Amino acid sequence: MQHVPYVGSGPYCYANSFAMMFGQEAPSTAAIEFATGSPFGMQLIGGSLPFFDPYGWDPEAGFDGALAALGWTSQVSKGDDAEDALSRLRSALKDGPVWVGPVEMGHLRHQPGMTGPIEADHYVVILALDEKRVLMHDPQGYPYASLPIADFMAAWSAKTLSYGRSFTLRSGFSRVAEVSEADAIRASVPAAIHWLSMVTDRPVPPESLGNADAAEALAARIEDGCDRGLRAHLIHFAVRVGARRAADAATCLGRIGFAQSAAIAGEQAQLIGALQYPLVLRRDAEAAEILRRLAPTYDRLLDALQGGD
Repeated sequence: MQHVPYVGSGPYCYANSFAMMFGQEAPSTAAIEFATGSPFGMQLIGGSLPFFDPYGWDPEAGFDGALAALGWTSQVSKGDDAEDALSRLRSALKDGPVWVGPVEMGHLRHQPGMTGPIEADHYVVILALDEKRVLMHDPQGYPYASLPIADFMAAWSAKTLSYGRSFTLRSGFSRVAEVSEADAIRASVPAAIHWLSMVTDRPVPPESLGNADAAEALAARIEDGCDRGLRAHLIHFAVRVGARRAADAATCLGRIGFAQSAAIAGEQAQLIGALQYPLVLRRDAEAAEILRRLAPTYDRLLDALQGGD
């Protein structure tokens, strides 16, 4: 089947937030996501929590490399003191919007159903701050959302997240080189190879698995009985973002003439996307079979990229 690029809603919070910070010079979110390295692998963290992103990867692992590949730079500040964080945010806002995250999504009470931490990371763009409220563009689908400072600070403290430091922000975004999207994609291929190779010096929880092993282990776990929490994680987040990442990888690789790699990434996108229906309908044996078909594609994609396609 011919690959058709995806355009639509989905959990692309940091890519969308970066695009807002870049303004009129923003590349596509597909190119931004590709440059972070997120599409290139699968991991089962601690042997239990699945993500369709690379072994040992988290969003912060890809940000600086993505900015460099795209020709941008920014200033990062972090810290554990809430009062200092608010002061830094107020100061940064004098020069324009500020990129903030990770934040705990469960404290963003403008989102329906959010009443407390759910251990879900998120990124937003802060527009203004007064004595009572924060005004933000929340790329989950809430432009110009306002939130009481207490709730925002609870979210920004990120205490319930598995990565990132409290009160992290990026400001001072500056374009340092005019880089075409195609050149940014080419510059990001070595990072894609690195992540697919599963070679990392980043801390990885014990019993974590990657790529084919992760897919096979998840298939076995689902086949034995997919618990409620795992199913919710997969159908509300992991499958949606995983399929989109792979679809964007196929689109980007096709743009630079990597036809074989693009075809494999497109196959991955179709397989990951195909998980949604059986998982929602609790047809878990079907989902397990799809995961087993997905497993060998990671080595195939690595071979194609290492061979220069």
